[in-house]
Amino acid sequence: MIAGIRLLVLMGSGETSPTMVTLHRELVGHWGSDADAVILDTPYGFQVNRDDISARAREYFRRSVGLTTVVAPDAHGEVPPIDVPASRDADRVRDLVRRADWVFSGPGSPSYALGRWHSLRLGEILRERVKRGHGVTVMASAAACTVGFAALPVYEVYKAGHPPVWLTGLDLLGELGLRVAVIPHYDNAEGGTHDTRFCYLGEARLAALERELPEESAVLGIDEHTAVIIDLDTSLVRIWGRGVMTVRRRETDVLVPGGTTLPLEQLRNLVTGAAASASVPLPSRAAHGSHDDTPRPDAVETVGAATLQEAVAAAESRFDSAQQARDAADMAETVVELESVIAAWGADMEEDQGGEWARTVLHGMIRRLAQAAGRGLSEPEHTLGRILAPLLDLRGRLRAEGAFDVADEVRNAVAAGGVRLHDTATVSSWQWEEETGERQTS
Repeated sequence: MIAGIRLLVLMGSGETSPTMVTLHRELVGHWGSDADAVILDTPYGFQVNRDDISARAREYFRRSVGLTTVVAPDAHGEVPPIDVPASRDADRVRDLVRRADWVFSGPGSPSYALGRWHSLRLGEILRERVKRGHGVTVMASAAACTVGFAALPVYEVYKAGHPPVWLTGLDLLGELGLRVAVIPHYDNAEGGTHDTRFCYLGEARLAALERELPEESAVLGIDEHTAVIIDLDTSLVRIWGRGVMTVRRRETDVLVPGGTTLPLEQLRNLVTGAAASASVPLPSRAAHGSHDDTPRPDAVETVGAATLQEAVAAAESRFDSAQQARDAADMAETVVELESVIAAWGADMEEDQGGEWARTVLHGMIRRLAQAAGRGLSEPEHTLGRILAPLLDLRGRLRAEGAFDVADEVRNAVAAGGVRLHDTATVSSWQWEEETGERQTS
């Protein structure tokens, strides 16, 4: 264990995307290559492509952050009955997680993760890490759902239509005096015409669930591409990223924007409903409002990379402008840059971040560029050819009649337009100045 860094980090989304590279580098910057770094793959452990997801995550941290990681050896078997002794593999996982400098867990199913972690007694190890202030523990997306005293079964509610209920969470934050249910993806807008905020719950279902929470508790919402960093040494809470952290209690939400640092005690007061310290003024709004009209301060900590959706939209706009300006070089450069952006997002562990849609847009750009190139390649033949044919015929007659001065004026006129003429005794040929081949006209 490398001393001096004791953090609990909760991420709303984008944990292995370009938007979080800067934060990950900050979190591991004091270690170099000496850190014992562990990825807990449990939330997606039931998926048949779990090994591919883990490989992409390891490559992301290696390439973008310079961190060498190992995946905890969870056997991914059926969850054993509670009275069955833990296996030797479970002992290895617990010891690995307990001793690691850095532990990360991300997307998947909160309910599956909770079932595995309860049965393997990994929840106890994670709570111990927080209680002792041991290393850095990063819980993102589905894993972030599990850290409160209550947790959402997101898969079951959103994808299988089960009635919304609270599950018993790991309650890592309970060790810090925070009785909360954590909801990542808080400002999700993927639904378009239907409400997918609050980790795909929507307002109606969240309002119903909220009424079941104890009085001195709250919902802790974390926007996408946003992180809540709790320093276990200084008891300070820092909000990092594009969005806000929301403390939601019945009728009122308190929003803590990115770039804000506040004492942990103040966050406890916000959760319980006690008066907040006046030292850090925070905006508030009605609980049933939208994030769209939330006032944001001027000094908000920024994230270097846009989301994939924003990057694609910007590329489309740039490509359209370049096409209107007939700037083929910029059109091609836009296509190349968008391909690089899609490749960078390819390491993201989230499977529904718009990669297929982005590739569809990219393919459309390539087809449009090909169409423009096709028109450009045929332009001399279909446009110049129709104009030059009668001019060259006229010039041939002038030369035959001995009017060489006028014939030369025709040659000079077309040369000023970028067309070179070559004469023989019987034919004249023309060449566009950017071409290498010649077209002949008798």
